[in-house]
Order: sequence, then C-alpha cells, then structure tokens
Amino acid sequence: MNSDGKSTTRRRQRLAQAVIDTLRDRIVTGDLGIGDQLPTEIQLELEFGVSRTVVREAIAELRAAGLVTPVQGKGIFVAEPQASGRQLHLTPGELKSIPETLELLEFRLAIEVEAAAISAYRRSPQQEEAIRDANQHMAANIHAGAPTVEADFAFHLAIARATNNHYYIDSMTGFGPRSIPRGQFPTLPDASDVDYLNGVIAEHARIIDAIADQDPDGARAAMREHLLNSQKRYRRLAR
Repeated sequence: MNSDGKSTTRRRQRLAQAVIDTLRDRIVTGDLGIGDQLPTEIQLELEFGVSRTVVREAIAELRAAGLVTPVQGKGIFVAEPQASGRQLHLTPGELKSIPETLELLEFRLAIEVEAAAISAYRRSPQQEEAIRDANQHMAANIHAGAPTVEADFAFHLAIARATNNHYYIDSMTGFGPRSIPRGQFPTLPDASDVDYLNGVIAEHARIIDAIADQDPDGARAAMREHLLNSQKRYRRLAR
C-alpha cells in the first residue's frame, strides 16, 4: 500500500474510533440501555459526518466487544451483558492499545514516583490542599456515579505542580487525561466498579498522607505501589 493509501486507512480508523468511543460511552453511562436500538447507519453518518464504511467498521468493533447485537430485519441493539459481570470485552482497537498503555505506565513510573517525593518536601500548603481537593472530587464522583477520569488526572497533575518544577508539570500536562488508563478502556469492569475505584482513592490517600508528612521516601513508595498496581492490571490483559 502506498503512503496515500496508508494515510486514508489511518484516517478511516481514527474516524471509526471516534464513533466507537461515543457509542460505547452512551452504552456505559446508560444513555443507551439494554435492548435500545442504535441509530440507523444513515443517522450515524449524518451525526458524525462520516462514510457508511466508517460506520460499519465501528459497529463491527462494538459487536466484537459484545456491546451490541444485530436483529435480522430490525437493526442493531444494545446487547444483554454476559452472565459473568466480570467477563472481559475489549474492542480490537482497545486490544491494540494495550502495549502503548503499558509503555505509558512505565514512563509514568519513571517520573511520577520521584515527583511525589519532591512534592513531599517542596509543596506549599495551597498545593497540598489542591491534591486533597482533587482526590475528594474523585470520591464525590464515585458516590454520584459520575465519570472519574478527569478528577483522577487532576490528582496526578496537582502532585506534578507541587514539585514546582515545570518539566514534571509539562510532562503530565502533555499527556492529559489519556494518561489514566481506564479512560482508554471504559468497557473494562474496573472502569465503573465502585469497589475498585474506592481502592484507587485509598491508594491516593496514602500518597497524600506521605506528602502531608513531608516524607519523600513514603511518598515515593506509595506512588510506586499505586502505579505498579495499575501496570499489573494491564499486563494481565496482554496475556
């Protein structure tokens, strides 16, 4: 395939992923409930401004993930969940992104562990409060059943800012919320599991305690444990 053909394929894949992400979010949040019919191909083409080929690729990935099912002569409907609520369903696109996610977590280990240590002895009272506020915001979102990725990222960004070193801040800002892996895998049970998310809050709290105690070694250890736990989860997906 020549460069023009590769470029067209990549563009089509990006457009299909945008359709996948939007429809999957609607299913996960309940905007599209079990048994609800998806918009028709024509309606999706108009809504997203894409071709029918892109729409069909997106629907095929959602079917592969077990999120939707076709009904002969009627259309595409949101599928019943599998018998095991913990059964894993990833789209082919999500499966391909696992290696990149692991690489990102590996890099985050290299910078955020030391950022936590530096923030423990360099943070101001206001910066410490910002770290606490971000974790409390995430806890409130869990309780309300609201998305948590943005608040989770805000917690990690607040720690980077507390280093008062623009290289740490620029690194985290450059990644943005995509640095939080479950934002890339919303169909995983962990993405909305309250027990799991409360466990994340507890891990954050240990990091906060060490920072508040001006304990660099404790902050370093708590952040390392937090990120290693995440890395282990996504390594299991790669097996």
